[in-house]
Amino acid sequence: MPPTLPTPPTPPARPTVAQRRAAYLGELAKGTDHFHEPRRADCPWCGSVRLRTRLRTPDLLQHKPGTFVVDECEDCAHAFQNPRLTTEGLAFYYRDFYENHDSHDGHDSHDSHDSHGEQRGHGQPGEHSKYSSHGEHASFAERTLRSRAGRRRHEAAARAMLPFPEPESWLDVGTGHGHFPAAAKELFTYTAFDGLDPTSRVEKARIAGRVEEAHRGRLPDLVDRLRARYDVVSMFHHLEHSPDPREELRAALAVLRPGGHLLVEVPDPDCAFGALLGKWWVSYCQPQHLHLMPLRNLLDELDELGCSVVSTDRREPHVPYDLTGALALAIGNRLPGGDEPWRPAPPTDLQRTLRTVLTRAATPLLASASVLDHALAPLLRRTRFSNAYRIIARKSSREPSL
Repeated sequence: MPPTLPTPPTPPARPTVAQRRAAYLGELAKGTDHFHEPRRADCPWCGSVRLRTRLRTPDLLQHKPGTFVVDECEDCAHAFQNPRLTTEGLAFYYRDFYENHDSHDGHDSHDSHDSHGEQRGHGQPGEHSKYSSHGEHASFAERTLRSRAGRRRHEAAARAMLPFPEPESWLDVGTGHGHFPAAAKELFTYTAFDGLDPTSRVEKARIAGRVEEAHRGRLPDLVDRLRARYDVVSMFHHLEHSPDPREELRAALAVLRPGGHLLVEVPDPDCAFGALLGKWWVSYCQPQHLHLMPLRNLLDELDELGCSVVSTDRREPHVPYDLTGALALAIGNRLPGGDEPWRPAPPTDLQRTLRTVLTRAATPLLASASVLDHALAPLLRRTRFSNAYRIIARKSSREPSL
């Protein structure tokens, strides 16, 4: 008689919305000020005290309580969240954010909403909520924006490395479910792709065969284990989520072999849509985006770290979603509230019906905006309306100090 297989353990029941609401409201009873560090008086990039307020906005994506300020340095143009969220604050505002995207690629959470994905690696957001909402409480804007990235964008990003020797090993930082490595593998068939992510999604990517090794955590914390292992390290819309982008860059160079390449894509704070659309520009993505770095600043930093910049590109990384994103955010903030656990009370039946009707009515508007975004993209990507840039840098033989 064959041995009896053990019965797999039953997963714990997920708390009801009412139970989660009680937990959220308990935290919010103390207000939101304790989620922020003290406001800093100088630029975290160059140290200048000449700051101006560039943006003041609520959470337009999830509609959690709080107000967020983005300051800009008048000397180096670095933009940053000020006051910045504490670790507790990041945990609060990321809770349910990744879970809402659980079935989607981590690169899709860029700004939820970076061109590959708004997610990304500032801590352990996947640990901040034990329970997944599976999109149940995803906002109108989240559902609209999460579909903008796809396999073609991943392949286009991977093609940027074709002019260089085929790498033996490649680490994708902030990989989410590993859809970028899976697409890149079609172009680099002899390359071993590994993934790194602060959430359990990277382990699911390994099980699905999208990455060979799964590294869970923050890259700076894993440097000793991964030092000098990779020929390419990619960071797609990752640095803007990090409390310390310089630390991430140093860590990335430390895990590269001499002569290896660092591939970085980030939102471009010089994009004219930022001024035109204001708080509705999705690349602001507050409170998730902690830093918005001008191209010149990153180039100077890589030079300081001893890298040779071999390629910069403001055209191909442009994501045609600015108008669609702004419209989705604006509509989402005028719809009756959904049944999110951080709201004081669930919606009434009338509010639910009205939300459904208005959401369906908005679909043609969003479709038209998307057509316009894509029609204008060939022109806009050649102008200051391009919303992202890419850097490829080659590591020298000099090791960065950590």
